[in-house]
Amino acid sequence: MEKIILPVKGMTCASCVTRVEKITGKIEGIKNISVNLANETLSFDSDTPTEIIKPLADSLSQYGYDIDLSILNKKDAGFKIYEKSNDEYYKEIKSDFIIALIFAIPIFIISMLIDYKWFQNIWILNVYDTQKILLILTTPVMFIPGKRFFKSFAKNLIHFSADMNSLVAIGTAAAYIYSLITVLFPSLISHNPDEILHVYFETAAVIITLILMGKLLEHRAKRKTNSAIAKLLELRPETALIIENGKEIEIPISELRKDHIVIVKPGTKVPSDGTITSGISTLDESMITGESIPVEKGIDKKVFGGTINKFGTFNYRVTETGDNSLLGQIIKLVEGAQASKAPIQKLADKISGVFVPVVILFAIMTFLGWYFLGGDNSFILALTNSVAVLIIACPCALGLATPTAIIVGTGLGASKGILIKNSEILEWAHKIDTMLFDKTGTLTKGKPFVVEFNNYMNDEEVLLIAASLESKSEHPLAKALVEYSKKQNVIPIEPEQFESFPGFGIKGIVDKKNVIIGNSKFIKKHLPELNLEINDNSRTSIITVIENELAAIFHIDDEIKEDAKETITALNKLSIKTIMLTGDNNSSAKRIANELGMDDYRSELLPNDKSDIITELQKKGKFVGFTGDGINDAPALAKANLGISLASGTDIAIESSDIAIINDNLINVVNAIKISNKTIKIIQQNLFWAFVYNVIGIPLAALGFLNPMIGALAMSLSSVSVVSNSLRLRLTKL
Repeated sequence: MEKIILPVKGMTCASCVTRVEKITGKIEGIKNISVNLANETLSFDSDTPTEIIKPLADSLSQYGYDIDLSILNKKDAGFKIYEKSNDEYYKEIKSDFIIALIFAIPIFIISMLIDYKWFQNIWILNVYDTQKILLILTTPVMFIPGKRFFKSFAKNLIHFSADMNSLVAIGTAAAYIYSLITVLFPSLISHNPDEILHVYFETAAVIITLILMGKLLEHRAKRKTNSAIAKLLELRPETALIIENGKEIEIPISELRKDHIVIVKPGTKVPSDGTITSGISTLDESMITGESIPVEKGIDKKVFGGTINKFGTFNYRVTETGDNSLLGQIIKLVEGAQASKAPIQKLADKISGVFVPVVILFAIMTFLGWYFLGGDNSFILALTNSVAVLIIACPCALGLATPTAIIVGTGLGASKGILIKNSEILEWAHKIDTMLFDKTGTLTKGKPFVVEFNNYMNDEEVLLIAASLESKSEHPLAKALVEYSKKQNVIPIEPEQFESFPGFGIKGIVDKKNVIIGNSKFIKKHLPELNLEINDNSRTSIITVIENELAAIFHIDDEIKEDAKETITALNKLSIKTIMLTGDNNSSAKRIANELGMDDYRSELLPNDKSDIITELQKKGKFVGFTGDGINDAPALAKANLGISLASGTDIAIESSDIAIINDNLINVVNAIKISNKTIKIIQQNLFWAFVYNVIGIPLAALGFLNPMIGALAMSLSSVSVVSNSLRLRLTKL
């Protein structure tokens, strides 16, 4: 299955979201459908996307929704097409709004003043001629900028469906058609030829103008919510300077391939991921990792596409391009998270599915109620109040309440190097009450070093034999021992035999000698008769046995990360219990846990023990988070309610974790929870006011307390207020 994200043009409210999902769901081969009103995208999983998109586009177009099919030929250009189509939409809305405004201003002024005698005395036209002028001025508003509402209404009517456009079309058409008949065929309205009948051209014209103004403001605000993706896309340079046949050649970034040698000069962006082959420079990686301090890099160091070369010139060999690069992965991940739908949106979606038909029914009831009970002006009151009901109802605010906050929240996280897998994770990450931490590489720097070497054989070969066997192991402690031997000018040799026992130790043959290296449990299991006395229990001890005799003990320590204590303190302030999990001995684990101020610790664990501890806590009703960094942590990351992986470079363990922190900054564990907490508060505020607005506004309109034009203004600003409230997330202090 491939995740497909398509820009959909023509969605205006939450009812559209429900409809697009239903239409898409009828196409075979499509699963996990999600429609996002805020960034106007449709996402789904499919194993035959090229065969599906054309029939999907045809089905959607029948309802007035358009997909740009050029995305089929542009694998990684989905969001660029979205940006392009939205720019065009913005220009269309702006043009229509300006046209409507030009006509609406004189219509409104004349309509408001015509009833005053002082104005009639200076106005050169009589009331009847003035009404004809208003008809002439209003008609272009109805059929040029207003065309979009009626076109959508007509398409919906064919399929017996309705959306926000239907409400606007019905309301403004009712006001316009009544006024048109009043001016051209007054006898159909009144049998008294001398009676001056009121017209509602200003209602129709001003409503359309205000709705377009609201759409314009809403669209501008929505573009700000998507700034995170736009900024990431801007990081990609258009061209790359490569060396080919001994010459420097500038090529489009799309033609860059693996193993190309790229030249990066001062002040330019790195085109793709790779490894430096020559030169030394300082790079600004803040746009990728969120870390503001430039990083110095030389030969064999990794560089990432989108970062900026500050000073020196260097050459590098391309290792990854496009979607496979770190920047490409980040963009795909953020796009996917922003296109997904949070569970909290489900209630709003259910209401939105029946919202418009219910509002239309309520408007009909309002019209009938006022018509039969309204007295002398029953028809006028019935018309005005039913139009007000149609216009003030706003499914847009309901549809935008959750996705706008999700988009801003995930974008804020990405700017700090926090990659959130989907909106569901962002919704419940704040519920964590217990956070477990792996020790090595998570709370500590993951670069253990030998602090003491006790040689019990007084043999120069002991270090050589131990380092040689450990050179075949990938364990961090083994690497520390090998590094120590090299500093002593002892170069490891190839062992004749090697066997690993994960979590315990290793066995093998070096220089025809049987060697066992591991922790005390491992040694006692194989040589129970061996007398072991370890003086320093506060550090990790690696015991070496050669030919069944104690040969050496290496005492190894690891430096605690600078921000580890700050992170634990911050989590404690949030009332989150912190527990350290480690395979180290009890004394070593206790020392580090106490130094960091952790609530608890578990020591001498095997990799599978971590996930068992998580299960144990979950059975007690705890909402458990786990933060780790290595492959060994994958089971625990997957088992936890919230898995957070600390990644360095391109090693993003996103498959098993819910949140990836790409800058290795531990304090971002706290920031991720803070972003989740703030996002949920914003969503709750948005949904509350969206519901309250409709629950209060519609009855007020039905009871005659709201003028349709006031309703149009309120409806427009309700959507804008929801988006603006979501944008406050960008001010969150981390």
